[in-house]
Amino acid sequence: MNFVMKQALGGATKDMGKMLGGEEEKDPDAQKKEEERQEALRQQEEERKAKYAKMEAERENIRQGIRDKYGIKKKEEKEAEAAAAMEQASEGSLTRPKKAVPTGCGDEEEEESIVDTVMKFIPTPLMDMFNKK
Repeated sequence: MNFVMKQALGGATKDMGKMLGGEEEKDPDAQKKEEERQEALRQQEEERKAKYAKMEAERENIRQGIRDKYGIKKKEEKEAEAAAAMEQASEGSLTRPKKAVPTGCGDEEEEESIVDTVMKFIPTPLMDMFNKK
């Protein structure tokens, strides 16, 4: 039967033993090879990270040159200045500074005028029903 299987598979006999339930071939240097492979992968990863760190440092130098040339501040610097300004504004206050209310929000007079405007467009028979209640 082995002969027939070998002929049918055309020489793919290495994995045949495993498929038929036979024992796997043990490579005496398999563990050593695996350690070498893991070491090579780790080294490649370190080289890749170093390469990209170097590229990012070069990009940051170019960005800083552009910022210096045009007087642009970094986002972190802007945020730090804004936080410092807020801190100075609220030094004497015990509560946090109030946020500005956008126009149209919370104006009761404006809401009443909207209701009046809507009531103008309602037909008179419906208006009479609302007024009776």
